[in-house]
Amino acid sequence: RKERKMAETETHLIEGLRQQSPKAQQETLELFGRNVWAQVVRIVSCNEDAEEIYQDVFVKAFNNIDRYDGEKASLKTWLLRIAYNEAVSFLRHSKTKTISLEDYGNDSDNISEEEMERIIGRPDNENIHMLRSAIQRLTPEEQALITMFYYDDLSMNDIAFVTGSTPSTIGSRLSRTRKKICKIIKNIRS
Repeated sequence: RKERKMAETETHLIEGLRQQSPKAQQETLELFGRNVWAQVVRIVSCNEDAEEIYQDVFVKAFNNIDRYDGEKASLKTWLLRIAYNEAVSFLRHSKTKTISLEDYGNDSDNISEEEMERIIGRPDNENIHMLRSAIQRLTPEEQALITMFYYDDLSMNDIAFVTGSTPSTIGSRLSRTRKKICKIIKNIRS
């Protein structure tokens, strides 16, 4: 029932957006602004840059609403795709230092699920701080992947749509990224 109500709301919004209705634009901001902001600010940590990207996302969405295809994704997921692309594009053009997996040796594939659990451990303040520090050292794409999966709780299919990939590729990237985070944390601790 809730999903049907949301679908009706989206249909109404999209019609309004296609007619460039300021009311529909405002409703879109109210409904999805928090999701878009969370996606952007987790990828681009500087609030001023994130604010600019946030605005760009909605300008781009409103100007390109005719490209939206409801058969492929929900309006929220489509907006998150634009947010992802804008944030990652911004980071690619900035001077952000990232670390490759090879910087920590090539044995990351040998890390078991049990060892990852032991390294990351329980979510106490120290581990949360180390996780945040490790995530900041990832590439923009890896940061976005972790954000979408763990923070935004998006499905593999939705992440695949947002990133223009396949669910199986997302699963592989997620596994490699988790191992990379463990390697970074091991390095921080030693």
